[in-house]
Amino acid sequence: MNSCYPFVNTPLPYAYNALEPFIDEKTMHLHHDRHLQAYIDNLNKLLEENPSLQKYSLEELVCSWRNLPCHLQVPIRNNAGGVYNHRFYFDSMKEPGTPCSAPRLFARMSWQFQSPENFKAEFKKAALSVFGSGYAWLILDRGGLKIITSSNQNTPLSRFMKPILNIDVWEHAYYLKHYNQRAAYIDDWFHVVNWNKAEERFLAA
Repeated sequence: MNSCYPFVNTPLPYAYNALEPFIDEKTMHLHHDRHLQAYIDNLNKLLEENPSLQKYSLEELVCSWRNLPCHLQVPIRNNAGGVYNHRFYFDSMKEPGTPCSAPRLFARMSWQFQSPENFKAEFKKAALSVFGSGYAWLILDRGGLKIITSSNQNTPLSRFMKPILNIDVWEHAYYLKHYNQRAAYIDDWFHVVNWNKAEERFLAA
């Protein structure tokens, strides 16, 4: 994974049409090749103009934007966050029907949310609650799993939380296929969640 300046748009871990019929090929092309690319281009331009920041990793930029000069705080937060959040989101999905195994994560989810089904209901409720653009996240905080939301391109990393899973609820993530039906998009997204990757993150955290 390309984690330092200059940032490049690394390929998706699957084909653009791999998530069909739940997330369409055209959306994946636009989302990855245009939206994510724009954040990468903007971030590289900011770092080119501010060489002292080029030594920082993507995660360090996301976590430390509050310590930057005032005129850089919002642009770095938005663009570094845009790169981080999109990469995390794309890596959180896989081809539908791919075998998955996440016994330890599922056990913790069942303990904290009563059942996987109840977790899905609570996660969907959180994703629907995001006003405008943002994300819903499953995070590990102080040893416990929590569902939180973030606006725009803010990330849990800046709040010292460990992200496990996220869903992008900006309209560009679903509008071509689902129009304004965010709930239908969320239901379809559950069919392509990469639970293996989520368990890997959970165990690493």
